[in-house]
Amino acid sequence: MNAPLTVEQLLPELDHTHLDWLEEEAIFILRETVAAFERPALLFSGGKDSCVVLRLAEKAFKTRGKDGEFKGRLPFPLLHVDTGHNFPEVIEFRDRRVAEMGERLVVGHLEDSIKRGTVRLSHPLESRNGHQTVALLEAIEEHRFDVLMGGARRDEEKARAKERIFSHRDSFGQWQPKEQHPELWTLFNTRIKPGEHMRAFPISNWTELDVWLYIARENIPLPTLYYAHDRKIIRRKGLLVPLTEVTPPEGDEQIETAQVRFRTVGDMTCTCPVESPAANATDIVAETLKVTVSERGATRMDDRTSDASMERRKKEGYF
Repeated sequence: MNAPLTVEQLLPELDHTHLDWLEEEAIFILRETVAAFERPALLFSGGKDSCVVLRLAEKAFKTRGKDGEFKGRLPFPLLHVDTGHNFPEVIEFRDRRVAEMGERLVVGHLEDSIKRGTVRLSHPLESRNGHQTVALLEAIEEHRFDVLMGGARRDEEKARAKERIFSHRDSFGQWQPKEQHPELWTLFNTRIKPGEHMRAFPISNWTELDVWLYIARENIPLPTLYYAHDRKIIRRKGLLVPLTEVTPPEGDEQIETAQVRFRTVGDMTCTCPVESPAANATDIVAETLKVTVSERGATRMDDRTSDASMERRKKEGYF
C-alpha cells in the first residue's frame, strides 16, 4: 500500500505551471532593464543559464513566426569574456549559436589583458577564472555598457543568495553587499552615477531544477558536454578533474576514463564534471531531483578555497 515510488515514476507528475510564472517574471525584468538603461548587454558564455536567459530575451524582444522561429534581432549585443582556457566545445557552440541567431557578439579576451599588463599570471597554468574580472571591466569601459544581464541564480552559492536582482556596481566595478538597493513589491531602483553600472539577474529566483525543466520544455540547445560522454579524468580531492593541457596529472595521479557530464561550465582549470549516465534534459531533471549538493559546490575548485571566495570575487567585480 505504501510502496516507494521511483523518481522516474514521479517525473511525469511534476507541475510545470510554476515555470510560466518564472518565465513571466524573467521577461518582465529583461524589459525593465532595457527600458531603464541606455547601453545594455547580455552575458553569454554558452553555459546552460546564459542559454536560458538568451531564450527568455528572444521571447521578450522578438516575434515568433508560425514556424516557431524567432524573427528580428535583440536590442543589445551579447558579451563573453574568453579566458583562453575555455572548453573548446563551449566556444564552438557559442560561435555557432550566435551565427544562427544573427546577433552581435562582443568578446573580451583575457589574453589581451595579459599583453597590456593589466593581468599578470604567477605561472602559465594558473587558473584564469578570477582574472577574468579585469577583462570584463575593461570590456565594460571600452563599450560603455551601463548594465549587464546575466544568468546568476540565488541557489548557486551563498554570496549570490544575498545579491539583489539589480546588483549595483560602483565606479570601480565593485559590489558592496551592505549598500544594496531594496527591492520591495517588484520595484527596482535602477539609478546609477556616471562611471557606475548595474548587473541584472532575470533568473535569480530559479533553481537548477527549474533551469533543466525549462530547457527540456523549450528544447533549448546546449553544448554537448552538459550530457553524458566519456572523458579522461583525474580523481583529486573528491573531484573529477578533466584531463586537459592546462590540468595535467600531478605526482602519481592516475588517468582514467569515466562517463561524465558537466553541471556547470567555466574555466577548464577550475570546473569539474560529475559521473552520470544522463543523456538528455529529462534524464538530468530526474538526477537533479535527487542531488543534495549545489552545482558549484559539487564541481568548482575555485569555490573550495574558502567559504567567502565567491563573495570576495564579486566584491572585486566578478559576474
